[in-house]
Amino acid sequence: MLNKSSNESWLIVGLGNPGTEYQRTRHNCGFRALDILAEQLGCKVDRLKFQGLYTQVNYGGRKLFLLKPQTYMNLSGRSVLQLSVYFGIPPQRIIVMFDDISLEPGRLRVRAEGSAGGHNGIKSIIQELGSQAFPRVKIGVGAKPNPDFDLADWVLSTFSASEEKALAVSLKNAAEAALTIVDHGVPEAANRFNGSKP
Repeated sequence: MLNKSSNESWLIVGLGNPGTEYQRTRHNCGFRALDILAEQLGCKVDRLKFQGLYTQVNYGGRKLFLLKPQTYMNLSGRSVLQLSVYFGIPPQRIIVMFDDISLEPGRLRVRAEGSAGGHNGIKSIIQELGSQAFPRVKIGVGAKPNPDFDLADWVLSTFSASEEKALAVSLKNAAEAALTIVDHGVPEAANRFNGSKP
């Protein structure tokens, strides 16, 4: 069990791909949720280091680091590893927000740990950290329209207007879920947000 001291450091990661052409795609929900969190905390994720954009903010006596890896999705773990090692943050205090095609837009799922589940960003983080034991906030982006639809094409597609409306709520909830994990732990966040729907 990790010590819940007031001076502990946490890393909250939003996954996505850099570049304006990817901003509104399904794969970039982690970036968007992190931007909402930064706005709530009154900061901007704009410092370039650790192969990513990051910032540091004080939150309830804790140090929070917010990170958007700029490596492209399948190498996200390199950025996460560099920052976490530099600041001495263990996997259990690294929260990752990312897109999940098994959930419809508007839904979230909070987990304490687990496999990559086919997500290349999570696969990279597990590989680099050598651990699956980091909390994650999965943001629903909807399943492929049919089994033959190319997965890469699907996650790099944009949302319909109705999906965006549902997503707007879940992105705010994802930011809140991350802070709930910091404040109260994964079980409380899961109880509050799993299955939530606008």
